[in-house]
This record gives sequence, structure tokens and C-alpha cells, in this order.
Amino acid sequence: MRQVRYYEYGGPEVLRIEEVDTPVPGEGQVLIRVEAIGANFVDTKFRSGAQGIFQWPLPGTVTGDVVGRIEAVGPGVDEGRVGERVATLVNDAFADQVVADAAWLAPVPEGLDVGAATMLPMGAPVALRVLRLGRLAEGESVLVHSAAGGIGHLAVQLAQVLGAGTVVATVGSPAKFGFVRELGADVVVDYTDDDWPEQVRKAVPGGVDVAVGSVGGRVLRQTVELLAPLGRAVEYGAASGELGEVGVMELIAMKQVAGFSLLAWRAARPEQAREDMAEVAGHFASGRLRTVVHGRFPLTEAAEVHRLFDARAQLGRVLLVP
Repeated sequence: MRQVRYYEYGGPEVLRIEEVDTPVPGEGQVLIRVEAIGANFVDTKFRSGAQGIFQWPLPGTVTGDVVGRIEAVGPGVDEGRVGERVATLVNDAFADQVVADAAWLAPVPEGLDVGAATMLPMGAPVALRVLRLGRLAEGESVLVHSAAGGIGHLAVQLAQVLGAGTVVATVGSPAKFGFVRELGADVVVDYTDDDWPEQVRKAVPGGVDVAVGSVGGRVLRQTVELLAPLGRAVEYGAASGELGEVGVMELIAMKQVAGFSLLAWRAARPEQAREDMAEVAGHFASGRLRTVVHGRFPLTEAAEVHRLFDARAQLGRVLLVP
């Protein structure tokens, strides 16, 4: 079978496709024949060899949200599961077949399109949970950063589903404004503009009630400044490569900042984490939530996917198809 690896850090060109033996599922694992892979932006940081929070060992694997059918099971897994269509997040996703833990497989409802299916294990549950962790209440204002990305474009929609009032979205280019407005954003600003915080203040004069993002660094500090009294910011990444610092005086001003990790959430509240996957599946099935697929690429063009991410050009989800 084929898989993608890199043996040195660098640009997209370091990604190699190679022939390897089919992996064998171990205790509590399954072997999945891959139908499609949802690519993740964070892997561009791993691949580039960015230091700090993005360190990734060599040889490097590429993560992703895999959709496919179970072909074989390891010890401890019911053989009756062979043939099930499932989705799962794995660290070695860019391949024809992958091994995954049976405990965190998301069942894929029949008829669900492949783009939405790739969002069941990670993207949609993260978007839902960060809004819930921010305790979003009906009518409250929401600021969604990176709103044209894989998780961000779902967070915009879920904010509306959860009853938000004004939804403000940030994107990296005016070319993305129309895309995010169509998803339900009331106000869209370009975060590369120096005055983007002032644009948000103009839209929400009383301050933002809930803000969600994964940029970190200076953007996080500016976001906290935009919060209303008792406002909540939830950060689920640091795409800028900077963790950012929030001053104590900002918190004393009755503002709150929380962090979120899907793996930490699964470990702390496994049953609720599984309920999140079921809930977002219901939203997809009902049409309240949809995944916009920017494009589909063959596995052999993995480098092109990373070039798209590096250029910040994607709108929604990017898929690879073996």
C-alpha cells in the first residue's frame, strides 16, 4: 500500500509517497480501508520543523481525519464490526489503509457525504465544544477567528445553531468575506488589517461575549481586550507559533480565558466527548450544519494540499482521496 512520509523538515516538496506493508491492527485496534482523508493545517507546521509547540519527530507522519470501512480487527474488537463505515483522527492518515483505536471511531450515518464525515471525529466536535466551553448563551455575541478554515467555518454555523446573536468572523483576506457571510456571519473583518480590533468594537460596542480561535500570540491578546465584562475566550491552538501572554489585570477586569484540547477532553470526559460526536452527526443529518469542501486531491498530490495551506488559500475542508 501507499503512504506519505517526510524524512527532513522543509517545504511541501519534502513529502514523499512510498510503498509499505499493510499495517496489522493490534489490541483494541481496527484496520480501515481509506475512502477519504480530511487534511489538517497544523501538519504544515510539523512538516516545516517549526520549533516549540510544533516539534514533530522524524521520520514524520501526516495527521488527518480518515473516513473508510473497517477491513480487519485486532484482538479485543468484535469481528462483527468488519464492514462498518467509520471516521477517526489518526497520526498516520495519508495512506491507503490505516490502523486506528476502536474506542474513538465515529460511526458514519449512511448517506452522509464524505466531507461531513471527515468532520465527525475532530473538526465538528472541537467547534461545538469550544462554544460550549465558552458557555455561549442565546443572544450573546460571538467572535470566530480563522472563520474560513476547516473548524472555523463550522464554528460560525454552530454559533447560529446554539442561538448566538451577532456573529463576528475574522479571515485573512477580503476574498473570503462572501464565503463566511454565506455561512451565517453577520460581520466579517480581515485580521491582517492593523485596525481589525477597532472594526470588531464598532460591530459590537459593548464587547464580545464569547471568542473562539486557534491563532494565539498577539491575536489572542487583542481578543481578550475585546471581551465584554464577564466575556470568555477559548483558545484551541496557536497557529501563529506564539502561545501569547494574557496579563493578570485583563483577568481581574472580569474576563476569562480557557484552553481546549480534544485529546485532553476525551481523557477527562470520555462520555461527553462521544456525545459531542453524536450531536454533530445529528446536525449534519438535519442540514443545520454543512461542510464546504474546497477541493479533492489524489494522495499523490499531498504536497499540493500543503502548498494550499501554506498560502492560506483554502475555504473550508480539503480532502485527499486514495
